[in-house]
Amino acid sequence: MLADVDAQDRSVARDQIRDLVARYNANGDAGRFDDVLALFVDDAVMEIVGRPVHIGRAAIETVFTRAQEQLRGAATAGYVRHFTATHQIDLLDEAHARGRCYFAVLTPIGLDHWGRYIDEYVRREGRWLFARRTVAVDDHAPGSRYAAD
Repeated sequence: MLADVDAQDRSVARDQIRDLVARYNANGDAGRFDDVLALFVDDAVMEIVGRPVHIGRAAIETVFTRAQEQLRGAATAGYVRHFTATHQIDLLDEAHARGRCYFAVLTPIGLDHWGRYIDEYVRREGRWLFARRTVAVDDHAPGSRYAAD
């Protein structure tokens, strides 16, 4: 697997991947979707389980514009905060990794929805990026705007 990569390099890679996931959440919560899209490789894949798969940044962008439209004027408008936990990262080689973590989302109604991110990461030009993100929503609270469709 990574026998030829020293422990410090593995630790740095894991920190950079955790930072990638944190930036995805922070930028998305703030509505900075151009910054979110910059975290994906050009031909990335995003799947929200039970919905069509989105391939490429332009298609992935529709996920975020749809979420923005969904919140506009909604009772839950005001803020959205994503939290991740139990982030497990498997480094496959110097440029490829997989990860899994739980997420929980808070809105003005409280705990809104929760689930899991299942990711594939790739290192390009010194940066870790999403090659694939699968979002599996496990459940949602009554009144969740995200569960409306």
